[in-house]
Amino acid sequence: MIKSAENPVTAKRISFPKPYDHSFGLAALLTSILVVLSTLTRLALLVKSASAVDFTFINIPGIFGIGLFYDLVNALYFILPFMIYIWLMSDKAFKKNWQRNLLYGIFSFFIFGLLFNTVSEWFFWDEFNARFNFIAVDYLVYTNEVIGNIRQSYPVELIIIFLVALTAGFVYFLAPMIRKAADHALPFKTRSVWMLVYLFFLAASFFLITNKTRQFSENTYVNELAGNGLYELFAAYRNNELDYAQFYHKIPDEEAFKIIREKIKTPESHFVDNNPFSIERKIINPGAEKKMNVVLISVESLSADFLGAFGNTQKITPNLDSLAAHSLLFTHLYATGTRTVRGLEALSVGTPPTPGQSIVRRPKNEGLFSMGRVFKEKGYESKFIYGGYGYFDNMGYFFKNNDYEVVDRKKIAKKDIAYENIWGVADENLFTLATREIEKTIKNGKPVFAHIMTTSNHRPFTYPDGRIDIPSHTSREGAVKYTDYAIGKFIKEAKTKPWFKNTLFVIVADHCASSAGKTDLPVNKYLIPLLIYSPGNIQPAKMERLMSQIDLGPTILGLLNFSYTSKFFGYDIFKLEEGRERAFISTYQSLGYVRKDTLVILKPQRIVESFVPDFKDGTAKETQENKSLTKEAITWYQTASYQFKNKLLK
Repeated sequence: MIKSAENPVTAKRISFPKPYDHSFGLAALLTSILVVLSTLTRLALLVKSASAVDFTFINIPGIFGIGLFYDLVNALYFILPFMIYIWLMSDKAFKKNWQRNLLYGIFSFFIFGLLFNTVSEWFFWDEFNARFNFIAVDYLVYTNEVIGNIRQSYPVELIIIFLVALTAGFVYFLAPMIRKAADHALPFKTRSVWMLVYLFFLAASFFLITNKTRQFSENTYVNELAGNGLYELFAAYRNNELDYAQFYHKIPDEEAFKIIREKIKTPESHFVDNNPFSIERKIINPGAEKKMNVVLISVESLSADFLGAFGNTQKITPNLDSLAAHSLLFTHLYATGTRTVRGLEALSVGTPPTPGQSIVRRPKNEGLFSMGRVFKEKGYESKFIYGGYGYFDNMGYFFKNNDYEVVDRKKIAKKDIAYENIWGVADENLFTLATREIEKTIKNGKPVFAHIMTTSNHRPFTYPDGRIDIPSHTSREGAVKYTDYAIGKFIKEAKTKPWFKNTLFVIVADHCASSAGKTDLPVNKYLIPLLIYSPGNIQPAKMERLMSQIDLGPTILGLLNFSYTSKFFGYDIFKLEEGRERAFISTYQSLGYVRKDTLVILKPQRIVESFVPDFKDGTAKETQENKSLTKEAITWYQTASYQFKNKLLK
């Protein structure tokens, strides 16, 4: 047989390996799986939210084009441990049976993780109408509560079984490709070149790429869909504390404080000194002080539109509606944020929301000027009473170190618990605890300031059977009605107590049930109810002026006719001149300032936007910037951030 001569040019030619035909092709295979699953997730979420998405020739290509870009960027981070493994593993080792079995195991682990992430994104979107964000970062810290909540809300075991079976099917299908790639391990020198190229792109993406590119549309849903959940989680982790001075539009601090001292002064106050960076002032209310007990109930996720008093026709708040008719009802109060810790921050230390984490969660948050401090100086016992465990969201530490006594789930004996879920005991058990604590203080001869934080109006929406006509674990409306039942029962029982006639009952939400809308900050998703109930002391009426959650503390102290030294940013709404009202609404990045008919939004990268919002449906039309109003917005947020950072709130 005559053999044909081998072409020397062909023999020396270096052929570039196909994507999946060598050891690094395993990383390419994982990347492809990630991109496919991410695209399918994006498509599913698009279908789920179709009614809220603006379908335009720009938005739809943007969702999938920009989405693909972020999927690939996310893949760079996702495959990092696998790339290191491939780089360090010798070419001979890849051909051993144990090594191939290990590869099957690694692929199973990564694929299961991607599938689990897909399901998690679906459920997270169902709750928040957003990709993973700052909330998800917070929740990762509290795995016990979060996992418990998920298990009580969804059939987790069945989902896990399904995902394991799906993972096994994936790996079985991909096994020939995995074996083929493992059989063609590249030499260490070649692997090192590949690794250097990979690390270059990884470093470039870390330093040059942010999650801002996806924000190309005026429709919030479109921008969220263009993101990648895992990448957004990583971005939120990197940005969980935002330095206002670094990321937001600012003016000279001297100018900002000159303006804020003008804005914050009210007829009943005067500054204690001429320090240009201080907001400390004396509040003087003439006449005798009213040493009444104050019971402040901050209700989990109680949107104003759940109440019949605000137009709801479902009749899910009969007790609150009855109380509203006999209370001082505030109809235009706006929550500062979308998380419980934001509401607690506003109600306790009276400061506008600063970007990033709530002050409740931040380090060096001890010894702040708080409602607890004011009441303590007036001879009260200040208590924070919570049906869950105080370590969650750092609530226990924050209140303990800011002049409150913390009373939480640990103070309730098991025999006294009718029902509990992962977030805490049922609200009726919480109110039983609160009654016990109130009476203990009063028996000691002191008035009490009790801040009670409910938990039942939270997914998984479970509560004791037989209380209301909506079965447990079925809907948000059921949880709202159960919380309403528990509050009604508490007030009814309080009426039989001797301390009832000398008590102010203040009922307010911590935030709304949902903050999602077609705009970044839909104002209607921040409207919360406020009732101040005290028969014989507070006349039934409606307060319809615009008001911020941070104004509640000073307003309560004003109703008690207290004179005190204040570092609050909030107003006593009854002392404030007409026309000076404003409200603050925010996410962890977007800072909104509402004044009359205008909404100014401050964003990272020193972005300023102005809108005319619709207070009923939450839509907003962009409008020409009002320079004076923009400076006002900057002033409030900049000085609040400066005060906390420089320990001036202590």
